Amino acid sequence: MRYISTRGEAPALNFTETALAGLATDGGLYLPETYPQLHASTIAGLAGRTYAEAAETIIAPFVGDAIPRKNLSEMIADAYSAFRHPAVTPLAQLSDNLFLLELFHGPTLAFKDVAMQLLGRLMNYALKAHGKRATVVGATSGDTGAAAIEAFRGLDQVDVFILYPHGRVSDVQRRQMTTVADSNIHAIALEGTFDDAQAILKGLFRDARFRDDVGLTGVNSINWARVVAQIVYYFTSAVALGAPHRPVSFTVPTGNFGDILAGYVAKKMGLPVERLVIATNENDILARTLATGRYEVRGVKATQSPSMDIQVSSNFERLLFDAYGRDGGAIRSLMARLDQARAFDIEAGPLAAIRADFDAASVSEQETAVEIARVYKASEYILDPHSAVGVAAGFRALAKHAHTPMIVAGTAHPAKFPDAIRAATGVHPALPPHLADILERKERFDVVANDIGAVEKFIRARARALTAA
Repeated sequence: MRYISTRGEAPALNFTETALAGLATDGGLYLPETYPQLHASTIAGLAGRTYAEAAETIIAPFVGDAIPRKNLSEMIADAYSAFRHPAVTPLAQLSDNLFLLELFHGPTLAFKDVAMQLLGRLMNYALKAHGKRATVVGATSGDTGAAAIEAFRGLDQVDVFILYPHGRVSDVQRRQMTTVADSNIHAIALEGTFDDAQAILKGLFRDARFRDDVGLTGVNSINWARVVAQIVYYFTSAVALGAPHRPVSFTVPTGNFGDILAGYVAKKMGLPVERLVIATNENDILARTLATGRYEVRGVKATQSPSMDIQVSSNFERLLFDAYGRDGGAIRSLMARLDQARAFDIEAGPLAAIRADFDAASVSEQETAVEIARVYKASEYILDPHSAVGVAAGFRALAKHAHTPMIVAGTAHPAKFPDAIRAATGVHPALPPHLADILERKERFDVVANDIGAVEKFIRARARALTAA
């Protein structure tokens, strides 16, 4: 299995090289040359198997011969052994034909753990095999940073630098990053938005000298290995509801488009998915794009679902690459227009191809709070604000496709957002025991100016890969 860049000017890599690279050297994102296909009998055979067993079946074709199967199996089993639910990603029924896929049973209570716990093991394995160190730099709107820190803390081969928007994440999200004492972890409170942090991250990757000096790699959803790990729960949840003998639909609250992209890849692999519904909060660039065909960046609004407070959805580039017939030149042109004018228009043919698979809905702040209150009143089930955005959008879509089960991605534990939950329900959601004292733990972080030079200087002063070289 080989991986190519969406911009067509980077060398093809194998799976472990792709995982370590993160972003391609031409600024593009990696995708497999072809999507592996799973026969209906293989999909049906996932029924009754453990999550780790299903994950091995789905992930192995993407890995190819880059990792021996025995080692891959051991890493997958280890990654999911610490989740707090035996099913890893269980389903909860909220209404007739609407189900919540609980993706928050990992160590940091967010769906990012499902991929990050495996990614940490994969990258550590690859670095040890090549006798290398790496510097992981990530940008987070809340959950990715905590998941990365938990997955990579204490590893000898890796230093981790996470940029998060100062004052724009919840207290629990921040403390999950800033209360980790391991010396290889560095939390950077950037004086800007998530989009600013993501722009700095991309700039660092485009700087070949810096990239080589520190052994730079990334763990954001731009890292293909994360997308691969997320594909698994689309298959396991669909099979639990009767796939491949019946189709299912998915609604996914999204900002950076990585999670729902995994659902798209699952469909490409043979999973019978009827609709993929993009659920956004008031930062609605993706909903506007599907409605109008114009991808236009506007200002970021702070909301009660901060992990979705994004205007530049990086993984959308991967979908555009497929929609444009895998034409790297076309994608380079679109991304150049985005850099110059903060907008571009999608041609009619590619837009029709996207609309064939995807719907989109934007959910307001008031609608989010109403949905949290409504579901709690109906069933005493507490949704976090991100999941509530998904459920509200999922019910809208279900009204149009009433006979197909709708699975909504439940992306975070409600205890990460106690203020929003208390305002909507009057209930203060309790943290699980392993995080119960997090608001009393000592914090350790650095505030850094919203400037790529300042961030680079900070990392160079602390990256062990640089001193080893």
